[in-house]
Amino acid sequence: MTPFSLRVLSLSLLAAWPYFSRAQTSNPVAPLTGVESIAVTAKKLDAARNSLSPSTGSSQFTFDQSDLEALPLGASTPLNQVVLQAPGVVQDAYGQLHIRGDHANVQYRIDGVMIPEPITGFGPAMDTRFASQLDLLTGALPAQYGYRTAGVINIKTQGLESEGGGEVGTVIGTQGHQELNGSVSGGQEGWHYFVSASALQNNLGIENPTASANALHDHTAQGKGFGYLSYVIDPMSRFSVMGGYSKSNFQIPNLPGQVPEFKLLNASPLASASLNANQREMNQFEVMTYQRTHWGDLDVQASLFHRRSEVNYAPDPVGDLTYFGIASQIHHQDEVVGSQIDSSYALNERHTLRAGLFAQQDRMNIDNTSAVFPADVNGNQTSWVPKTVVDNASIKGHLVGAYLQDEWKFSPDFTVNYGVRYDHVNTVTNEQQWSPRLGAVYDVNESTRIHAGYARYFTPPPTEKISTTSIAAFANTTNALPSDANTAVKAERSNYFDIGISSVLLPHLTVGLDAYGREVKNLQDEGQFGNALIYSAFNYAQGKVAGIELTANYHQKDFSAYANLSRSQAMGKNVTTGQFNFSSEKLAYISQNWVHLDHDQTWTGSGGISYKQGGVSYFADAIFGTGLRNGFANTGHLPAYTQVNLAVANLWDTPFLGTLDARLSVLNAFDRIYQLRDGTGIGLGAPQFGQRRTLYFSLTRPFNL
Repeated sequence: MTPFSLRVLSLSLLAAWPYFSRAQTSNPVAPLTGVESIAVTAKKLDAARNSLSPSTGSSQFTFDQSDLEALPLGASTPLNQVVLQAPGVVQDAYGQLHIRGDHANVQYRIDGVMIPEPITGFGPAMDTRFASQLDLLTGALPAQYGYRTAGVINIKTQGLESEGGGEVGTVIGTQGHQELNGSVSGGQEGWHYFVSASALQNNLGIENPTASANALHDHTAQGKGFGYLSYVIDPMSRFSVMGGYSKSNFQIPNLPGQVPEFKLLNASPLASASLNANQREMNQFEVMTYQRTHWGDLDVQASLFHRRSEVNYAPDPVGDLTYFGIASQIHHQDEVVGSQIDSSYALNERHTLRAGLFAQQDRMNIDNTSAVFPADVNGNQTSWVPKTVVDNASIKGHLVGAYLQDEWKFSPDFTVNYGVRYDHVNTVTNEQQWSPRLGAVYDVNESTRIHAGYARYFTPPPTEKISTTSIAAFANTTNALPSDANTAVKAERSNYFDIGISSVLLPHLTVGLDAYGREVKNLQDEGQFGNALIYSAFNYAQGKVAGIELTANYHQKDFSAYANLSRSQAMGKNVTTGQFNFSSEKLAYISQNWVHLDHDQTWTGSGGISYKQGGVSYFADAIFGTGLRNGFANTGHLPAYTQVNLAVANLWDTPFLGTLDARLSVLNAFDRIYQLRDGTGIGLGAPQFGQRRTLYFSLTRPFNL
């Protein structure tokens, strides 16, 4: 950890110390011993921690351990593909997710602690394997949730095990897929630990830009790890540390048949199918948490966190120059340190007060060394000899927030959660906002529940996606930018309304209907505007988003099924920042017309079934979409698509290795060819196609310690 990180962590610890010392001076209890008592105490502490995070008035979709195992790839399913099975979630290229019409704006929490977002790349930086449960919270969120609010994904780590154990496994498949994974957990005398790790490589790291079954130059090697260690100090307190690390290397896939637009002195033209550009990504985080509970009256959880994220893009020095007019060696590094404190106090049987503080300091360093050609005012190349432009930058800033709310049980059937939060951001913009929140839940009867909510949101610009490109440095080159561009991305402000109903129609069938609407000022969006696959944020002056979701779930003994269908519309008007990323024709059109956001998909669906007969389990799931936007200013959309995934799993007794969990999976079972992107629209690069039919075979061997 850098000296900068240590200084901020020290200040955060001093700020949180009064909460620690006050909690520890009350009701001292001798440390516990014995596995059974430790497990009971840990469960009580888990229940207290859960009470810190209410969802009154919002919509929640939960994947428990059985739901995760019922996915065709089981625990090997990437985290973003798990979330795709929730209502209102749209898939995009590079592993991106869009929840209820937002580009990204997704918040990840682990055991209630917010993990600062990394520099985005080609998929999730965290593995699904360490999760015992995954909750997706959307809609009008309570006051404790701020900043990234399109969806809050809370991951609950593997719980306390009475006996130590773990598993090792392997996954092999087509597209050169090879994977090893393992986990181990245990605990005694108040201690509990859990460690998981995985390593994989295949030849489809990024979506194929062509419709062929095999991509050109698309190899990836990825490694991920997660560790958790906790100590139950006494029946009222627990200390824990956790951390995660991921490192991934990606070849940038090639699109054959392209024609170079520029000439380089003494260099023969390269075929576009033989270019060699690569991107490397690294993400790590560490969290230290102290939790104290007073048996239901007062619960406090205080955490210190650190996150470092890096992206390195290495161009093809000849190919990028001749095809794009610029070859950039790019290194982005973002480091965040901060603290989070949440508390809950049961004032009486009807009122539960909750309050919290959040603070983080952010530092983003950008090293960009580019080779470009001299050009005239019209962008025409004037020399075959490139020049070097060094365009380095650094952004520092902070983000602070506080909230206070009251959960009022007006009656046994009616609960209201009202509160307010305050947020302040200081990066390329210096803004603040008070945000009221109101949510309510009413149980009409034992089988029907209605929820409704309003939330005022304040979404700071993501530091890791703020463009720092120097307009003057690239003047009179093949990467020249308009001189009137505004790079100071503003915070988004919005009013969010949500109402929904869920009902148990039959003993095993639950259905739900949810509607939402959002009016936005300074709507934030993102686009890939350079040859490096790094996203940049910009603002529309106005935005409007609305949608409706239908859900159904059926569970009976060994059979379960679910289905989701949603309709959404997300639009923006008048680009006010990041204008240099757009042509003058697009800017003029968008300034006068409402346009669909590039990630706007009208209809989205998902569904799945699982069935167990004897020792054999059968799984199937599917996703459906009417297509993302394309064409001039996103005025068109791509064709509709459906992808079906299948799997069968069985426990296999072997004479030498013991019992193995064997699973055969096939993604895109009917080998449907469909495009996620065609390279047209706002802020879009090369085309991307959905994954073709891919087979996987996995073996997992559980063990006891």
